[in-house]
Amino acid sequence: MGVEVEMDSNMSKAENLRILQQDMNLSWATTVLLVPCVVVLTAGVFYLYGAVLALLSKTSVRNKVVIITDALSELGKECAGVFHRGGARLVLCGKSWEKLEELSDELASASDPTLTFPPKLVLLDFGDVDGTAEAVSEVLECFGCLDILIFNSSMKVKAPAQTLTLETDKLLMDNNYFGPITLAKGVLPSMISRRSGHLILVNSIQGKLAVPFRTAYAASKHAVQAFFDCLRAEVEEYGISVSTINHTFISRSASQTKPPKSFMSLLFTKKPLGVSPDEATAEIIKTLSNKKKEILMAPSLPKLAVYARCFFPGVFFSVMAAGVNDSAAPEQN
Repeated sequence: MGVEVEMDSNMSKAENLRILQQDMNLSWATTVLLVPCVVVLTAGVFYLYGAVLALLSKTSVRNKVVIITDALSELGKECAGVFHRGGARLVLCGKSWEKLEELSDELASASDPTLTFPPKLVLLDFGDVDGTAEAVSEVLECFGCLDILIFNSSMKVKAPAQTLTLETDKLLMDNNYFGPITLAKGVLPSMISRRSGHLILVNSIQGKLAVPFRTAYAASKHAVQAFFDCLRAEVEEYGISVSTINHTFISRSASQTKPPKSFMSLLFTKKPLGVSPDEATAEIIKTLSNKKKEILMAPSLPKLAVYARCFFPGVFFSVMAAGVNDSAAPEQN
């Protein structure tokens, strides 16, 4: 009797072991089959995302008159390429005529002339406010009207407040505030008369958040942010959209990006490279389609800092002051 019980117990253990082994084999087989499916599905999602963006770029800008300020910057060139291939009638603005011509030639050589329009070129320097006012008529004469205006220009200075001259402060205000609003005011009558148009301000997150050693820069960015926020409400009744896109910074290449050394450096780090030109361009394209009023392109920490500034200003100011003690005062660049 005892032998039979022991045999039954051994058989039960063997059966359980066999069942467990079968379950493990089944799980392993399922995993082996599932991983390729996940990879293929992920690749498909990215492919569809790219296809949708390409479609949006064509449908949202085809035959539209698009003005890009500082078209010679990394973001400006990326926008110019995407919009040109999408069939937009481009007006490229910049400080160097030779470089504008080079960009125009590059766009022409990389596209089908039967499906695209030759870009128009306009010399524009926001540092010269009087010249900007004169350039408005030239911009409007290119195609007789405009549909989309992308403000992409920016001048940066990083230095302790006491080391900056008033001339430097004024230069920043001209480039980052007075220049853009001069162009905006100049084209608004045309947009209002047609009761359509879209103004997109590509602005720094420092239009919402001020950090040490950026006094003049942050002031100019706050000023232009406030102008477009006010303008949005004023022109909505005319069918004109106003959008602002606030980013940490536009990256160039990994070799030009240094690892963060302090909290302030970390505050404006996304991945290690900030926002790439193609990411910013994709966001602009989406904004043209959904007409979203405000976009914040930033990782979690800068976003948290923006909310902390609103709801816990005392804590935010203390953290900023502590950060100054952790980093040496940078030189003006």
